[in-house]
Amino acid sequence: MKIYLDGQFVDAADAKISVFDHGLLYGDGIFEGIRLYGGNVFRLDEHLDRLWCSAKAILLTIPISRREMAGAVCESCRRNGLRDGYIRLVVTRGAGDLGIAPWLCPKPSVFIIADRIALYPPEYYTTGLSIVTVPTRRLGAAALTPMVKSLNYLNNILAKIEARQAGALEAVMLNDAGFVAECTGDNIFIVCHGRLLTPSAQQGALKGITREAIFSVAQALSVPVEEHELTRYDLWNADECFLTGTGAEVIPVVKLDGREIGDGKPGPVTGRVLAGFRARVLVEGTRI
Repeated sequence: MKIYLDGQFVDAADAKISVFDHGLLYGDGIFEGIRLYGGNVFRLDEHLDRLWCSAKAILLTIPISRREMAGAVCESCRRNGLRDGYIRLVVTRGAGDLGIAPWLCPKPSVFIIADRIALYPPEYYTTGLSIVTVPTRRLGAAALTPMVKSLNYLNNILAKIEARQAGALEAVMLNDAGFVAECTGDNIFIVCHGRLLTPSAQQGALKGITREAIFSVAQALSVPVEEHELTRYDLWNADECFLTGTGAEVIPVVKLDGREIGDGKPGPVTGRVLAGFRARVLVEGTRI
């Protein structure tokens, strides 16, 4: 496997960063997870938009241009012989001293991994997930805006551990006010009386690229979609539920906290949305 690292492609065994890198020491950095479908990097421009916005928010200067970054993403796929896969694009603050001051890190670092991913076992895409709500709350927007896709995922990791302890593959995270925010790595949607409802960034949801694609798919299907405050009660009593994310794509949820959602099977709206999404991933984006 070849890894892009600061302007060069190196073998995976030689892809190394300094132990003084503040991305490692403090989670000071940003990333994007991107999918490749049939040689098409899905919504690459949108991913780069979000990367540059995250960088601006944390006052991190990305050391290469957007054009160079797009080229490096595509070349990473070509070098690894991929037509379908997952791309992890990371920008760290770079090496500094043992303090947290970012201005003592003179050179940010960029690396790109192009590989494959299977977030959930394939059978769950047809049978649906059974998930739980966990005690760990989503960080409040006043502490760290969910719009920044940072390297610090400890909040989500703790929730993932709690889900595993409860025998589930994924967890619903609430915000400090008790409203549904998102899952540990996915956005969440419910179907209620023919409408698609999903939490907003104000409730703690990341504005996911797949999430935005679902808005577009729903519009094309004439399915009303809106951001809405949601509680656990709303999820328990929804007609359907599904999760979205770059790694997860679109996966149905059939049970939450021991309560069946709808009839306990993936629903028709979820099926239509999934079909609409799969039709787009091969045409919306950048050919490698």
